[in-house]
Amino acid sequence: MEGFAAIYIFMLAAFTGYEVISRVPVILHTPLMSGSNFVHGVVLVGAMVVLGHADPNEPVQLAIGFVAVFLGAANAAGGYVVTERMLAMFKGGNKKEGGA
Repeated sequence: MEGFAAIYIFMLAAFTGYEVISRVPVILHTPLMSGSNFVHGVVLVGAMVVLGHADPNEPVQLAIGFVAVFLGAANAAGGYVVTERMLAMFKGGNKKEGGA
């Protein structure tokens, strides 16, 4: 029963995240990325806590915890990469002089 509850919570979280993101206009995704990196970090910490408290005899809990940590880390890292690229677009004076 605990494995079913973990899957149910995971599905609800995925559905809620999808609904929240789908309501944001595409033009706002990049500026909001830097602000949402904090949320991604909180999700990652929560996923690590869940994985740390998972029952070693329950493979479903371990799998869901591992997937949550992996996706949370990928999401946070991707957010920082996108933010860095966005900020690089607005920096001036970094053009190479003279060349090709």
